[in-house]
Amino acid sequence: MLRPRLLLAAFSLLLCCAGALAQGQPAPVRFLLTFDDGPAAAINDNPTGHILDVLARKHIKAVFFTQTRAWHGGGTEMGRFLIRREHGEGHVVALHSATTFHSNHRFMSREKLDATMRLGVDDLIAETGVAPKLVRPPFWAYDATTLASYRAHGLHMLLTDLNANDGKIYGINFSWHKRSNMLTHLAETRQRWAAGAMASVDGYTPVVVTFHDVNTYTARHIEEYIDILLDVARELNVPLADKPFYDNRDELERAALAATISNPDAKPQLPGLWNWLWQ
Repeated sequence: MLRPRLLLAAFSLLLCCAGALAQGQPAPVRFLLTFDDGPAAAINDNPTGHILDVLARKHIKAVFFTQTRAWHGGGTEMGRFLIRREHGEGHVVALHSATTFHSNHRFMSREKLDATMRLGVDDLIAETGVAPKLVRPPFWAYDATTLASYRAHGLHMLLTDLNANDGKIYGINFSWHKRSNMLTHLAETRQRWAAGAMASVDGYTPVVVTFHDVNTYTARHIEEYIDILLDVARELNVPLADKPFYDNRDELERAALAATISNPDAKPQLPGLWNWLWQ
C-alpha cells in the first residue's frame, strides 16, 4: 500500500521542481529574422530572390521591411513581384518606407509622414491583399511624432536585438567580423534575457535579428550567417527552442508584435552609432 503512495509523492515532487525551474528561467530563444531595404530590383542574380530561396530550403519565415516605392527596389516591376513572392511564400511583409529614396521619417513633417504611411500601406495591400502591421524606421530614427503617425495607420514599430551590420550596399559591403559581431550582440541580449526583461510569446523568447536583403554579400553568405547564430548561441549557453527559427507566419507575426515599441520615452539600444546619434 505504501509503494504507490511513495511513487505518487515522488512524482508530485518532480512536478513541483519542474515548475519551479520553469518559473526561474526565461523561455527558450527563437531567432526572428528580419530584412531591411528590399526588395532588390536586379533582373539577374537578385539578392532578395537568393535569400528567399535559402529560407525556403531551410523552412524559415522572416519579416521583410520593404521600401515600396524605392527607385531601385519596390518601385520597380521586379520589386513588386518579389513583394508578392515574399507574401506568397509565407513571410511577413512589413513597411520600411514609401519614398523614392531611403528617407528619414524623423525629418519629415507630420503631414508628409502621414502621406507616405498611407502610400506604403496602400502599396502593400495592393500587392499582398493584407494591411501591414509592422514598420521599421529608416536609420532607426523615430520620436513621438513618428510613433503617433505609425499608430494612426495601424503600424507597430519593431527595432532589433542583433544587427549584422551589413547595411552598406554599395562599395565595400563585405564583413570580416560576422561571427564576432553576432557574438557580442547576443552576449548583450543574453543579459536582458536572463534578467527576464524580454517578452515571451507562445512559450518562446523572440530575439530579433536584422539583415539587408539588398546586400549582395549578405545574400551570398546568408546560410553562413544562420549557422553563426546557432554557433554563438551554443557558445553562450543560450537555450534555444527545438525550432530555433520561426517557420509559421502567424507565430512569427505574434512574436514580432510582442517585441514592438510604442513608448517614445523608451531608450532601447540601437545598432552602432545610431544610438549615440538619436538618443
